[in-house]
Amino acid sequence: MKFNEIQKEIFEIKSDEDFIRITFLVFAYQYKHIPIYKSYCDLLNRAPGNITEIDSIPFLPIQFFKSHRVINPSDKVDQVFSSSGTTGVATSKHFVSDLNLYQESFLKGFVLAYPNWENSTIIGLLPSYLERADSSLIYMVDHLIRKSHSSKSKFQLEITDDFIDYLENDPSPKIMFGVTFALLNMAEKGIKPKNTIIIETGGMKGRGKELTRSELHELLKYRLAPKAIHSEYGMTELLSQAYLKHTTFDCPPWMKVLLREATDPFSIHQIGKGVINVIDLANINSCSFIATDDLGKLNLDGSFEVLGRLDYAQIRGCNLLI
Repeated sequence: MKFNEIQKEIFEIKSDEDFIRITFLVFAYQYKHIPIYKSYCDLLNRAPGNITEIDSIPFLPIQFFKSHRVINPSDKVDQVFSSSGTTGVATSKHFVSDLNLYQESFLKGFVLAYPNWENSTIIGLLPSYLERADSSLIYMVDHLIRKSHSSKSKFQLEITDDFIDYLENDPSPKIMFGVTFALLNMAEKGIKPKNTIIIETGGMKGRGKELTRSELHELLKYRLAPKAIHSEYGMTELLSQAYLKHTTFDCPPWMKVLLREATDPFSIHQIGKGVINVIDLANINSCSFIATDDLGKLNLDGSFEVLGRLDYAQIRGCNLLI
């Protein structure tokens, strides 16, 4: 099957069988065209011809995005997205060769989670991210703001009196992407946003005690009393997002989470607790098989929870290519 045909089918997945079939096509393509991923697979002696289960496909440690260009060398680069990081610490860089593919992924995923989102005002309360033009989150939210039917959709840098008045008195539907420390600032001010779904994106940025997601959501529900508190699970290295609307995250059809044992990165399972591996088929021009540093719990229906992070993440997985 040609590359364009594979790419088209990614967003037409309707069943587990579709997902598995396209996963193997993407694996074969990336093994052939992404040099760093091929080298990693070869060291593990795992190639498309000798793998029959998706559990056996190698997942590239996410740290490789800090040290290598994970892309087909012959592809042009439309955009380089970078992760946030403290001074002196290497950041991940995701070389994106087709921004249209990213747009298609996040728009179709957002429609699945929020079918009538265009009729809502989209607010980006993301002050720390706004300082970075290379943020994939800012790129996504900016695109949603521009496609929204509301003229009031915008980024909000500070919590001003006018902004508070609008949130508390305007009855129109709103979807607010908010970084954790900014949402907690709203909670401290006792703001009660009307008809607002809040999507927290994580991130205290060293500005206070880290809370578990359940603690954060309970506090925000009590203090802000919004229509709902949701979460987004995405990262610089991916082109797709999962959304938490109740107690677990749900993936779009072209994204899937598996788990690995913390002490054995090649022991993969599809239920229980472990470290999160992500298959993101939309990431076809980079690497669709990524071993993250997030701890999680996976349910039979494919939904998952994020429980924390490995505290020794920097020393795992990277020695294979030294």
